[in-house]
Amino acid sequence: MKNQSRHQELFKDLTAITDLKQQVYQKTLTSFKTLQEIVNDFVSSYQSYVKSAKLDSTIPFEARAIGEFEVELKFGGDILIFLMHSNIFEFPRDHEVMKTSYVKEDKTRSYHGIINIYNFLADSFKYNRVNDVGYMIGRVFINKDGSYFIEGKRELAYLFNYFGSKKFDKTAIEELVETAIRYTINFDLLTPPYEQLQEVSVAGMKNALDSISFKTGKRLGFRFQADDQNIQQ
Repeated sequence: MKNQSRHQELFKDLTAITDLKQQVYQKTLTSFKTLQEIVNDFVSSYQSYVKSAKLDSTIPFEARAIGEFEVELKFGGDILIFLMHSNIFEFPRDHEVMKTSYVKEDKTRSYHGIINIYNFLADSFKYNRVNDVGYMIGRVFINKDGSYFIEGKRELAYLFNYFGSKKFDKTAIEELVETAIRYTINFDLLTPPYEQLQEVSVAGMKNALDSISFKTGKRLGFRFQADDQNIQQ
C-alpha cells in the first residue's frame, strides 16, 4: 500500500487522541456517579435531620436520576440539575488554563469533560411552565488526572480554583453540592417590573389560565453585576 508510513502516523495520532478522550470520559463519568451518590447522601441526611429534630416538615428534599447523565435535586421551591455532557472538549488557546505550567508541561491535560449545574424553580416543572427560565450557576471541568476547576457564580467560582493542584474527589464533590445548595437558597425570586406586565394579549391570558405560562425566573427583568459575570480562574 502506498504511503503506508504516512498512514501509520495518522493511525497513531487517531488512536492516541481517542484513547485520551476515553480516559477523560471515564474519569468524568466516575466523578458524576460519585456526585449522584453524594446527592442521595444529602437526601438521607436531611431526612435524618427532620427525624432527629422532631420536625413535622413538609419541605421537599429529594433526588432522582434521569438517565445516565442527569440527576435532579429538589429542595424547597428549587431544583438543581447536575448534567454531564457526553462529549470531551479542549480549552481554547487563549483560555487562562492554557497559560498554566500544569498544562504547558502536558498539553493533554487541557482535554476535559464537563458537568453543568442548573437552577430552576420547582413550580416550572410542576405546572409545566415551558416559558420559564433557569440559570447555569456553575460548570465543572475534569481532566484525565481527575484534576478540576469550576466556572460559576460567586461562591462556586471562589472556592474551586484548583486545576492542577487538587482532585475532584468525594470531599470536593460534597463541598460543591453543599455550596450549590447554599447559593441556590440565597438566590431569591424577585418580582418583575410592573411595566413589563402591564399588557397581556387575550391569547396570553388564555394560555396563562390553561397552563400558568407567564415566563418566570429568579432574575426576570432585573440585571445584577454579580449575575452578569462568569467568574473564571
